[in-house]
Parts: sequence; structure tokens; C-alpha cells
Amino acid sequence: MKFGYTIIYVTSVPDTLKFYKEAFGFETRFLHESEMYGELETGATVLAFGAHQMGEMNLDGHYQKVVATGAPFGVELAFVTEDVNAAFTKAVAAGAVAIKEPAQKPWGQQVAYVRSAEGSLIELCSPMS
Repeated sequence: MKFGYTIIYVTSVPDTLKFYKEAFGFETRFLHESEMYGELETGATVLAFGAHQMGEMNLDGHYQKVVATGAPFGVELAFVTEDVNAAFTKAVAAGAVAIKEPAQKPWGQQVAYVRSAEGSLIELCSPMS
């Protein structure tokens, strides 16, 4: 068994892929011609997005949609970067909502939190020593 990918169901796959490029620099790896499924170039593990119609089809409509309002789900995506301050500033300028400004953790890691356009909670962090 290995972890293959994460799919987040969203209102617009092309808009979400565009946001992740502008906010975090991830290129689109694949966008299906139906525009109901797309993937980002994120390394070994794929971050993908599916249209809500796809989620409804796959799960018979039995799932909770990610939304950009209210408290975020208790799940986060962690993006590792050498410059957390710059990544935080870039993400917020692209439309991410600032949740927690960059701060140094007791174990030496710098960490910040933003909320993406579709509502996912994102941790921006420096590599662990």
C-alpha cells in the first residue's frame, strides 16, 4: 500500500488549478477535457481536484462540500518551502485568506496557515531540520 493522491472536490477545477498556480506556483499536470478533473505537479504524491458533480457521482451525493466560509475542515495540506514569509505573502496576494502569520515553532520550523480559494486549510512550512 502507498499513498497515491488526494482529491478535493471543488466548484470549478480550472479556476482552482489557476489559483494554486498563482498562490503557490504549482503547474497543472493534467486537466481532463471535461474540466471535471485536474492534477497539479506536486512531486511524488498528486494533489488533484474534481468537480462537485464528480463527487456526487462517485459518492452518491453523500459527502460534505469544502467551502471557503466558516471554520476549515480538520485536515490540512502542508506545502514545504525555504521561504515561508514570501510564500505566505504570495498566497495572500493571490487570494488566499490569512489564517495565521508565519511564526517560529519551538522545534525550529517556521509555519504559517492560509485558506485557499476553495476553502482548504494550507500549512506553509519550512523543512524540518
